[in-house]
Amino acid sequence: MADLSNTTDDDRFFLHGGRRWRKTDPSLPDDVKVRLMSHLGRGRSGVRNSAKGDDGSALPRARRTVQLAKEGLGERGTPWWEQSAAERKARWTAALKALDALHPPRPVPSDDDRAVPKRGNPTGQRAGDA
Repeated sequence: MADLSNTTDDDRFFLHGGRRWRKTDPSLPDDVKVRLMSHLGRGRSGVRNSAKGDDGSALPRARRTVQLAKEGLGERGTPWWEQSAAERKARWTAALKALDALHPPRPVPSDDDRAVPKRGNPTGQRAGDA
């Protein structure tokens, strides 16, 4: 991992809407960043949609997802430039472990699963398609 001790405020923060926001840890491996961003998107969507018929548990779960993803990305918690390479790796590993426990990965359907039409719709067409 790169030595990030000489990063400047320009490397650490960006301005949006008049506020200063912490940038994502640049030392994140691409595959880790993609997974964390996916969880972040899922959490933000959950926060947005929780007002639509929330049973009381959706909003806290969605907010927890956003918090964990942002911590893993280095955007919240201890600043990534103050952490060693081992601490940064431990941060994103712990976040992914907690996020995967909240949202277990979905199994990828096989080609055989995709070829079977849905029950009650033998043509496989959606309603209104003709």
